[in-house]
Amino acid sequence: MTEELGKGLTISNLKSDADGKVRLPVLYRLNGTEDVDGKELLKFEMHRAGSITNTDLLTVDEHAITCWERINLDGELVKFNPPQTMVATPLKQDATWNFDGQAGDLKVHQEYNVTGEEDIEVPAGEFHAFHIRGEQSSPSRMTIDRWFVPGIGIVKDVTTMRAADGDLLERISLELAERPKIENRPEVKSDTASKRLSVSFANDQFGKATTTFASGTPQIYVRWQGKRLRKGGKVKAVWIAENIGEDFPQGYKVDEASASVESQNAHGAFTLARPEDGWAVGDYRVEFYVDDVLVDAVKLKIVK
Repeated sequence: MTEELGKGLTISNLKSDADGKVRLPVLYRLNGTEDVDGKELLKFEMHRAGSITNTDLLTVDEHAITCWERINLDGELVKFNPPQTMVATPLKQDATWNFDGQAGDLKVHQEYNVTGEEDIEVPAGEFHAFHIRGEQSSPSRMTIDRWFVPGIGIVKDVTTMRAADGDLLERISLELAERPKIENRPEVKSDTASKRLSVSFANDQFGKATTTFASGTPQIYVRWQGKRLRKGGKVKAVWIAENIGEDFPQGYKVDEASASVESQNAHGAFTLARPEDGWAVGDYRVEFYVDDVLVDAVKLKIVK
């Protein structure tokens, strides 16, 4: 059922009745799994303009598609308590389910109802779908209409937000542009995510930052400071030799190290000990990853 989640959606954003529609390409992608508190969750990413705008951590089984956690663009982790049911089975007319719980710090109440079956046409083609209507009363008024096709997933999703007096605030419409398919993960811009991690190098843990080291330096410290990281996530540094002589190919991976994130503003240091014959003179870079997403790459040099 993981393929039923779908990907390759386009988004149409209507900010108010007076504005025109702004159309932006959006890609949904299933990017493996992640272990959270001993439970294996699917990582369902939304890509837009080269950035991951959010990641839903889901389970999919014979009973439901359920969202347990969501990671926002700024790295904030939102937990659903209890987990939020997005689609419940068996799908049939007048089937209902509710979400009455917490989304992070917000108390949310939503009621869902399968209104029936409909034929619907979207850019990806014509489908016979179940129409699911969701009504949210708190923390704000919102209506969610989803058209779900077994074996494909959600082919259309329209979210309408209104003010307390009923005036339209925003309407976001997602329509399936292509049927689900297997393809490589699109390139993700590092400039947005790099704000979440600052790095520096030194020859001792509290020394002055530098990017040039002598070949006899006993240890090189790779220091990192996180911001808005996901608790339970991972920070990884990969040491790569770009040009250190003919005996080593360009892009040779020297070493890597990783650390678990204990808090949103976690920090730490990786250490690299000098080889017995000293560091090879030449050019290096260290790539930094947050949850396996490349966020920065810093060059440094070893000299005689």
